[in-house]
Amino acid sequence: MTTCSGPQAPSVAGAAERARTAAARTAAAVCLPGHEPARPLAHATTAAGQVLVLVPADGEVARAVEERADLSALLMVSDRAPVPLRDPVRATLWLSGWLTAVPPADRTAAALAFAEVRPEGALLDVGGAAALLRLDLAEVVLREGGGCTEVSPAGFAAARPDPLAAVEAGVLQHLERDHPDVLAALRSRVAVGPGEVVRPLGVDRFGYRLRVERPGGHRDVRVPFPRPLTCPGQLRAATSRLLCALRAGLARRD
Repeated sequence: MTTCSGPQAPSVAGAAERARTAAARTAAAVCLPGHEPARPLAHATTAAGQVLVLVPADGEVARAVEERADLSALLMVSDRAPVPLRDPVRATLWLSGWLTAVPPADRTAAALAFAEVRPEGALLDVGGAAALLRLDLAEVVLREGGGCTEVSPAGFAAARPDPLAAVEAGVLQHLERDHPDVLAALRSRVAVGPGEVVRPLGVDRFGYRLRVERPGGHRDVRVPFPRPLTCPGQLRAATSRLLCALRAGLARRD
């Protein structure tokens, strides 16, 4: 069992939703007993909650699965901030269980389910240069802010990623590059001490997250929307309402 110590990071969303959101990130490694960690070609958690891993057919992972059915394995996924930060890893997800090859009769359905959530050109090579594997989960552990939360495999499968996950990177990069006025308004909600710098960290259906970097460490704060969003199309209007409220608050203080 994967264990960690430290306080659990506070969050608005449930742990299963946060785990499914982290699972949607691309940076990952497959860890097998007796082997060095290997980067897959891609991985995906399907809409039904099945974890699939795409690896080179001639690589160590595919060979190990051929040699032993139900191979114990760990898929480690890193959730990295989409803007440069001193400590860019926001969360790490450990998905552990048993790795098996998807049977030939099931490959087409599995590849389509994979492509539905993550279109990858390498899926066209399944059965040739690429092997499609299934990870049957035994344990799901999410590490955030120095603490760990265990999520049941059934809870992980039933949850859905945050609806803004697919657009978050572009939104934050655009925000940092082109809208210093918006960042300044968001920063107005944060008490900043000497030597501290406020950076964008994330945005989800509950609001914006900011990273306050200071010498020797950091802290994360949230600037919430008035109500949770349900789709990316609501983000522009929700941000406008939030900024109006923040600027009105600043005007009253002045």
